Amino acid sequence: MKRFACMIALIVFATFVAPAFRAGNMGLWPGIRTAAAEGENGGTVAAATDAVKGDEKGAVAAIEKLHATILDAMKRANQLKYDGRYALLEPVIDETFDLSFMAEKSAGKNWAAFTDEQKKRWTDTFARMTKANYAGRFDGYSNQRFETLGTEPAGFDTLLVRTRLLQPEKADEDVEINYRLHRASSGWRIVDIYLSGTVSELALRRAEYGSVFQRDGFDKMIAQLESKIAKLKSGASD
Repeated sequence: MKRFACMIALIVFATFVAPAFRAGNMGLWPGIRTAAAEGENGGTVAAATDAVKGDEKGAVAAIEKLHATILDAMKRANQLKYDGRYALLEPVIDETFDLSFMAEKSAGKNWAAFTDEQKKRWTDTFARMTKANYAGRFDGYSNQRFETLGTEPAGFDTLLVRTRLLQPEKADEDVEINYRLHRASSGWRIVDIYLSGTVSELALRRAEYGSVFQRDGFDKMIAQLESKIAKLKSGASD
């Protein structure tokens, strides 16, 4: 089912510019490369730090909880409607994502110039946009399932959890989705997602948001995201 393949891409790319940024670009994770990227150059991945060693199960559990909730929302999409899917997904997204960290990184160099009130407002809007994307896009089910492929250390005490979205009805449209997590005080939290294994969602957001901040300013950036949230809720996001 092509719709679902597009759905995953839209979660990562929706409303954002999509140049082929790769893990480690844009100053998000300087010097860090995934195993796939290192392999291309014949290099080796650095050994896992002590903070990551032996604790992979917690990171995998976080991703599998997110996936289970997404599938539940999809299977009951028509029954739940947008508001029900949002209510189902919101607590799990709050639990598994470090939205404050992602909001700061997505703002790039603009973050340092924000007032405390702007930082709070931006973080709140960014979080609601992330949740709206999931609630608005995952609105149907065609026997898809997620498969966890493994983990690998990614530097800066982060861990990469490699997964694949399997689509039985369209095997050639399976999608590799890798999650980068760091360990916060409350456990492992997602800080980036890589579509097709290497394309960084956080880098894409930072590129798009940065250009809007510079061109139009803070208030218009917020208004743009609020408009997109409203469209997702109304079902007019495609």
